[in-house]
Order: sequence, then structure tokens, then C-alpha cells
Amino acid sequence: MVKIVTAPVLSERLDEVRRRIQRCAINCNRSPREITLVAVSKTHPAEIVREAIAAGVTDLGENRVQEAESKIPEVGRHAARWHLIGHLQSNKARRAVELFDVIHSLDSVALAQRLDRMCVELSRPELPVMIQVDLGREATKSGVDQAEVLQIVEALKQCEHLRLTGLMTLPPYFDDAEQVRPFFRKLRELRDELNSRGAFGDLRGELSMGMTHDYEIAIAEGATIVRVGTAIFGERVKA
Repeated sequence: MVKIVTAPVLSERLDEVRRRIQRCAINCNRSPREITLVAVSKTHPAEIVREAIAAGVTDLGENRVQEAESKIPEVGRHAARWHLIGHLQSNKARRAVELFDVIHSLDSVALAQRLDRMCVELSRPELPVMIQVDLGREATKSGVDQAEVLQIVEALKQCEHLRLTGLMTLPPYFDDAEQVRPFFRKLRELRDELNSRGAFGDLRGELSMGMTHDYEIAIAEGATIVRVGTAIFGERVKA
């Protein structure tokens, strides 16, 4: 069961998250305009998502293609920029190409090749993707090992319709959010190394990292995309 949040509360929470992003960016001598807020709407109903859009949200994140299949058409395919931030199974690749503007969770050469084929079949000229890097090596989380990232980068050069825009990570959870800093720093260093090799073309190389618990630390370490759900929509209440 999801606890429904009222529009005024939702707007207040959004304003608070934006203020914190701005404050953190300025403290790090960065422009707040460098940072994209993706409001993670997984498990939350379409009516609440529409309220978030009305409050100014432009980017929304979903974890599962199956949930997005009903929610995105109800909210509006072009009502926002939709990000797939959860693990993508190859048998859901076609629907993902149809539904999402950006995929954060590319984690294999085979998936890249399948997504590229789906773009051909669906006449989609370009699909921005990010490589999900598993830095914490947790069995419950997806992502490619850091040592295998270059293999995917090279494979993407053969994919005519996929555009590598950056890297994503989902580090381990710590009660003390400061403990996650080394993971964010490592992703930034990997991005910088790939950037020096021209992996992102003329793009800066996005860093999709940081959630409700730790997004301010992620910003301090260079995040360009933060994925915030609970601080905006509230906790999902178990039935």
C-alpha cells in the first residue's frame, strides 16, 4: 500500500529538495543548473505523479518496466522525461525503448546489442544510455564490474542507435551516509578516465548517483543526476 501525499506537502518537499541541491552545489563551487533532479516515482500512483509534474518536476524515474507500462501512458508519455533506473531484463528491452527517454542501467554487451536492435525495429534514431557500474559488489544489486566497463564502451561504438551519456551506480547503504563517499568518488574518477578516452564524445559524461539518504554527498563528489524518491513522495507503506 502507498500512503498518498497531498499536493501541498508534495510541493513543499520538492522545494526543500531543490533548496538543498542548490545549497550543496553552491558550497561546492558548482552551478545548481549542472544537476538534474530525477523524482523517483516507483510504486506511486499516476495521480501523485501528475501532481509532481504540476509542481515542476520534469524528470521521473521508474524501476520496473512492468509498472511503467501502465503508469507512463496514464500520466503521458511526453508529460515528462522518463528514466529507467532499475535493472532491465533483455525480454523487456523492446518496451523499455518504447517507454523511456533514458536508460541508466545498461550492464552488459548483450543488452546493448538488443537495445540497438529494438531501436532499429521501432525506428528510434537515438537512445541515450548509461552504464551501471557495480562498485559495492553486492549480490542483490545489478551492474557491471568496473573492470568490464571498457568492454561495454567498445561494444557501444558498434551500436548505431545507442548514445553513451554517462555512468550510474547504486552503492551499499550505510546508516552513516558519509561512508558512501568513496563509491561516488570512484565513479567520478572512472568517468574522468573514460572522458579522457573520448567515450562520451562531446558530452561531459553524466554521473547518476545519490538518492534521498546521500544525494548531498553525491553532489559534493560530482553527481550531475540525483535520483530522489522518499524525500519527495514519502515512504511506501507496506500493507
